[in-house]
Amino acid sequence: MILKSRGWRYHKGGWEEVFQPISKGCHDAGSANAYNWPGKPNTQVLVLPIIDSLMPRPPYLPLAVPEDLAPRLKRLHGDPIVWWVGQFLKYLLRPQQPTREFLFAGMRNLGWERPIVGVHVRRTDKVGTEAACHSIGEYMTHVEDYYRTLEINGTTVVRRVFLASDDAYVIEEAREKYPHYQIIGDPEVARMASVSTRYTDTALNGIILDIHLLSMSDHLVCTFSSQVCRVAYEIMQTMYPDASHRFKSLDDIYYYGGQNAHNRRVVIAHSPRTHEDLQLRVDDLVSVAGNHWDGNSKGKNTRTNQGGLFPSFKVEEKIDTAKLPLYPGV
Repeated sequence: MILKSRGWRYHKGGWEEVFQPISKGCHDAGSANAYNWPGKPNTQVLVLPIIDSLMPRPPYLPLAVPEDLAPRLKRLHGDPIVWWVGQFLKYLLRPQQPTREFLFAGMRNLGWERPIVGVHVRRTDKVGTEAACHSIGEYMTHVEDYYRTLEINGTTVVRRVFLASDDAYVIEEAREKYPHYQIIGDPEVARMASVSTRYTDTALNGIILDIHLLSMSDHLVCTFSSQVCRVAYEIMQTMYPDASHRFKSLDDIYYYGGQNAHNRRVVIAHSPRTHEDLQLRVDDLVSVAGNHWDGNSKGKNTRTNQGGLFPSFKVEEKIDTAKLPLYPGV
């Protein structure tokens, strides 16, 4: 696997100067003829586009998990596809030594300690186009819930928050409004994450550190409309047996950009209460578009092709599987 990253707009030297090469022994495709996906039977070099342009679409794209792992994953993990994606990221994001040293130094300089809740507030270009603007108070409500639960047995802990954002004002606002919290964050990193300076080496280091620290937090409060938040959540799965519950998203449910349909199976029939509701029969498949966080989700019944709302508790996840190579020697 070769990642063609020279001239990468985040770092002109390419991926391999920041993270370890994806393949240990092959860094160049050589002179063999290259063919675009899906290639031919005798293709030596297969060129892959971004996932959205992958046609025809293979069955093993997210949200599918390996067929041989699925029975155990369904028993042991609350969201198997997030665990599976996390394994890829754990491998892909192996840092080069300078990157590793930078991450350790960043944690030390910020005074990063547990317990800690990671909060990511995405603003700038995202707001108004792909996501709504959420006040810092909305995030902190869920941070408060986490710490109250932690202290339910009467113990008192230092209430730490690692706050990452692309808006430096958010960090200053949080420190001003929540003095009883230890707000850890670097306004300079937030300033570099703004649209005008995002594609620089300094900004790249900042976003790598942000994602690293968000993923290492005990709990995550963010918006899943932001890929930074979703990547941190995916990496978090590699730190625990099951970290699927260690988050609160203020908007979207988890998704993988370019994924195949996210279907849930109906376990309790539903008769419409209003003209906005779906009619559901047991075993119908509903393609989920989102969670309204008020007890209802939005989706489309694949049997009737009708779109609308339905009670979230009346469906369960349908885990998609795909036959992938087996590793008998492992």
